[in-house]
Amino acid sequence: MNSVNPTSPACEAGDAVPRRRWLRVIAPLLMACTISYMDRVNIAFAMPGGMNVDLGMDATMAGFAGGIFFFGYLFLQIPGGRRAALGSGKKFIAWSLVSWAVLSALTGLVTQTWELLTLRFLLGVAEGGLMPVVLTMVSKWFPDRERGRANAMVIMFVPLAGMITAPLSGFVLAAYDWRYLFFSTGLLSLLFLIVWILFADDGPESARWVSPREKAYILDALREEQERKRAAGSPASASLREVIRNPTIWLLIAINFCYQVGIYGYTMWLPTLLKNLTHTGMGKIGLLAMLPYVAMIIGMFATSYLSDLTGKRRLFVLLPLVGFASCLALSVLTQSMMFVSFAFLIGSGFFLQAAAGVFWAIPPKLCSPETAGSARGLINALGNLGGFCGPYAVGVLTQHISSAAGVYSLAVTLAVAGLLALTLPKRCED
Repeated sequence: MNSVNPTSPACEAGDAVPRRRWLRVIAPLLMACTISYMDRVNIAFAMPGGMNVDLGMDATMAGFAGGIFFFGYLFLQIPGGRRAALGSGKKFIAWSLVSWAVLSALTGLVTQTWELLTLRFLLGVAEGGLMPVVLTMVSKWFPDRERGRANAMVIMFVPLAGMITAPLSGFVLAAYDWRYLFFSTGLLSLLFLIVWILFADDGPESARWVSPREKAYILDALREEQERKRAAGSPASASLREVIRNPTIWLLIAINFCYQVGIYGYTMWLPTLLKNLTHTGMGKIGLLAMLPYVAMIIGMFATSYLSDLTGKRRLFVLLPLVGFASCLALSVLTQSMMFVSFAFLIGSGFFLQAAAGVFWAIPPKLCSPETAGSARGLINALGNLGGFCGPYAVGVLTQHISSAAGVYSLAVTLAVAGLLALTLPKRCED
């Protein structure tokens, strides 16, 4: 449970730890994830901003180009998680930043569809190890009773990147053209590399700024967590092979897959949905697209706070999934009323990542720290194939049936994720 023995060393040191650690550890991780997400989603604005016309892409091909990223995303998930657990996640992300910069800049030079597809695939490979590395680094700094909030703060990169990318993309598209979107994000990756090298740390053991009192708090709390898991009969020393055989891991993969279908189906097509709904220019669409991401921040923190406060993980995975599905469906049903439909798109943003911080607090309960990184990589790798299926399905359904059919498909998939969340075992709770 969330209670802590008030006489434990972890609690004694706790007073000096939270404020500095939450800023000093989370900030560089959040910024790295923000840069990566901007590289990933700027294509959502480039497509209605002229890329589709210049490269001769229909809706199906646009959806394929938006989703092929996630096939490449598979390759470094498990190696990245293992690297962070057993080696240096800091070095892994430093080299990743260099590759993101190069690939993003090259994307701004494409003249053929196959060039775009190739570079998007390679960008997926380059970004594939990021989330398991980051989540593993978080688990080295924050014990379980804080991990839901810590994960949510890192995953705040999604709305933060959206809030930056939306108006920036609108401005660039209004003043220049879609190629400069990719040039600008490539430059940001290189600039941030300096910040990352100076401020990122793998864990409390290697961080010079951590006082002995802070280090004792973190290490004692993590040790107590492992002792509780062993006392409860959790697989504290489970091998990767045993993790793969764990049916709960595969249930988490299925939930994550359906969740990512909804997340990336919505994210990749949001500018296009707004353009069809409002019939306005890309500059205004960029500003309107900020509002769902503002709502997303509120949803993420409210959900993770309530989950950490109550110790309930399953419930606060289920509720956002149901809310997300409902708002998507209602945004279509109310299309004749522009402001109401837009309000439901904002509601979709509120629930978009609300379950994510809570969801990623579950894998460490199922395996040891050594295998948790690989487990996260496996869940993220296979689950994120939904990031291909969501944009592609919306593209196909939009071209052959209607855009409403594409959005409904996302709502149904999220509802399935909610049903699967109901079957999570009780040991996923605190």
